[in-house]
Amino acid sequence: MADVSAGHREWRVTGMDCGSCAAKVRGAVERLPGVEDVDVALMAERLRLTLDETQTPPESIEEAVRGVGFGIAPKGARPEKPKGGFVLPDGAFPDAAESSETDSETGDMDEPADDAPSSWMKSSKGRLVLGTGALLAAAWASRLVLPAEIAHWAFVLATLVGILPVAQRAFAMTRAGMPFTIEMLMTIAAGGALIIGEPEEAALVVFLFAVGELLEGVSAGKARDSIRALSKLVPKTARLEVGSKTREVAAEELQVGQIVQVRPGDRVPCDGEVMSGTSGVDESPVTGESVPSLKEPGAEVFAGSINAEALLRVRVTKTAEDNTIARIVRLVEEAESARAPTERFIDRFSRIYMPAVVGAALLVAVVPPLAFGLAWGEWVYRALALLLIGCPCALVISVPASITSALSTGARNGLLMKGGAVIEATARTTRVAFDKTGTLTHGKPRVTDVAVLSGREEDLLALAAGVESGASHPLGQAICAEAERRGVDAAAATGGRALPGKGAEASIEGATVCVGSPRLADERGALKDDLRTRVSALEADGKTVVIVLCDDVPMGLIALRDEPRADAADAVTQLRKLGITSVMLTGDNPRTAQAIAEGLGIEHRSELMPEDKVTAIRDLTADARVMMIGDGINDAPALAAAHVGVAMGSGTDVALETADAAILRNRVTDVPAKIRLARATMSNIHQNIAIALGLKAVFLVTTVLGITGLWIAILADTGATVLVTMNALRLLFFRPSGAPESKERVSPTTEEPRSDHSAATT
Repeated sequence: MADVSAGHREWRVTGMDCGSCAAKVRGAVERLPGVEDVDVALMAERLRLTLDETQTPPESIEEAVRGVGFGIAPKGARPEKPKGGFVLPDGAFPDAAESSETDSETGDMDEPADDAPSSWMKSSKGRLVLGTGALLAAAWASRLVLPAEIAHWAFVLATLVGILPVAQRAFAMTRAGMPFTIEMLMTIAAGGALIIGEPEEAALVVFLFAVGELLEGVSAGKARDSIRALSKLVPKTARLEVGSKTREVAAEELQVGQIVQVRPGDRVPCDGEVMSGTSGVDESPVTGESVPSLKEPGAEVFAGSINAEALLRVRVTKTAEDNTIARIVRLVEEAESARAPTERFIDRFSRIYMPAVVGAALLVAVVPPLAFGLAWGEWVYRALALLLIGCPCALVISVPASITSALSTGARNGLLMKGGAVIEATARTTRVAFDKTGTLTHGKPRVTDVAVLSGREEDLLALAAGVESGASHPLGQAICAEAERRGVDAAAATGGRALPGKGAEASIEGATVCVGSPRLADERGALKDDLRTRVSALEADGKTVVIVLCDDVPMGLIALRDEPRADAADAVTQLRKLGITSVMLTGDNPRTAQAIAEGLGIEHRSELMPEDKVTAIRDLTADARVMMIGDGINDAPALAAAHVGVAMGSGTDVALETADAAILRNRVTDVPAKIRLARATMSNIHQNIAIALGLKAVFLVTTVLGITGLWIAILADTGATVLVTMNALRLLFFRPSGAPESKERVSPTTEEPRSDHSAATT
């Protein structure tokens, strides 16, 4: 049983540049008593854990993190500088200021602090590079004009100044129970090089290490910028209506129900509903859809989208911390915690790999001299180079760097995935199961036929609309809309209830009126042969038929049709080209399902109750990796049963919490786009692993053979890390759709709309 005194705590940790940095933070706090469920998010700069304060106070957590060289403060406060009198090389406080303040609960990411360094040269890593570089240059210059003995000590000085802060952190992490770190390897290598009389190489190694650390910091900053840019889409102010006047207020202070004005060329400051005005709205910053969407009264708009044509009055429907942009940012940040199986394997592998490399280096240093009488200096030198080559930094960062870039690219294109595990599962998909209504079709059926068996059409529609009043099902909404169009008032109904997968019923004037499927009518003995014939004729035309029963006596038929989306057939074709088969799962009748499926070139299963869809998914998963696409609410059980569940819907309607992934645009072609992105990500990860291990394998051999030395070793390690990071950043420019990005698309890194959008307002 959990200790009732334990509670969840959260801090912001600054200065983390790669997976190994996050591992150091995790290792520093995991060993403390009363600490459980440690979660370190690299890109979100977040530390979460469950803490029993009777065993370890929060101050001890902060002290442990600062002890290994990172800035930390409770969520919402400014991170404090780590203790120590030297410049810290690996992400201490000055670098931390370069990152924006992040509230992981709300997804808000504010501007960097005013005193944040304006360039890499003003950061701690930048100063270390400049300092060690200047000392190295001075040492080389001294060799030209001074005696060799004096120049020798100049290189020693350059090495000591550069390695001292690294050694500080190495010993701090050793005390924290983490002896096998790059800092410790660097300290041993540089110190060993001085001992065997190679100060020139030692100084160069220290300088190259500092350069590599700086490049890692810059790369991590760019990855964070891509996520931070999402939050910058929402304007800081809004024009709030107060009586007959408007006043400018902070967008984050808007409350549900307030009315704001959005002028042509302005960004929408909130998620809301259009109250008046008609205008084209560019939603590309939110959904990636480059074609402006027409917004009329009653339409929904998303925070961050751009009003292109005319004044809109918008009623706020979501607060700032719950709008679409905030939810996307929060989802991307939270996705870091869901690590891919490949990443977890590499993390476990690196824990064994590091001690193995140290052991191998020790053998290289002592076996040849002791067993074969070879020179100690030469083999110690090779062993030191081997230590540097063996650093797993590039390997550790190979997966999270790619995952972070993919999550950011997906978010910019309306393709959300909850972490590396989902990306990996998506890439392995071999079969896609689609819900029909609202997924392959528009989800907005319309009434095509009203056939009366007894009475008038108006009376039949009044009964049906009365039962379906307030319905959430598209068929029920379509019946109510048809009654309203004809000016028919819905009958007063009480005791309404849904019959899942079959229809709905309510009490009207003392009679039980039911609007349901032919199957329900058959179960109640109301589907006679003549009625069955009429139903079959309508269903043969691809229509969905509902029967209105009054005390189980059929009163008439209502036929509806929901047309497939324009891009549904194209999506199925694209999936087929990717080697993926598709199937449609629907509760509709076999004839209607077949008519839709044949038009799309897809398999189908019909007359499925919600529990039947779960059974169908389980059958499919027996011999395939299945992705289920649904509306995220009614299909929640089927989404959960699939290997990957994807909620399809627009903006605030999408059930982000229900599925493993989500598609913000109502475009079926985004399904193959999501799979392409996942496959590109896994390919990128495999490339990164090959780069990291391949370079190490080559240089391990050349080092043992004495072909390459210390400075090549550190260059190989740093080079591998930089190559892996830069390769991962290529995913930021990946086009999941496979087509070039539209010229009209708004760059998410710009605070204001481009001028061409403003020009459109004329």
